[in-house]
Amino acid sequence: MGFLDKAKDAIQGKEDQIDQAIDKAADVIDDKTGGKHGDKIDQAADKAKDLVDKLDTSDEE
Repeated sequence: MGFLDKAKDAIQGKEDQIDQAIDKAADVIDDKTGGKHGDKIDQAADKAKDLVDKLDTSDEE
């Protein structure tokens, strides 16, 4: 079982929880940087959520 297979298994059915964790992490980072890089942090969080969406196969089965 490869790395991506393990990631898919870990994500399966937990997409909402992971998205919330990504949002919380982005908020903490934004606070720590004083909002200087808010746009880039939001872009990175959106890309991370998109990756989670792609890896979550629970709705396909």
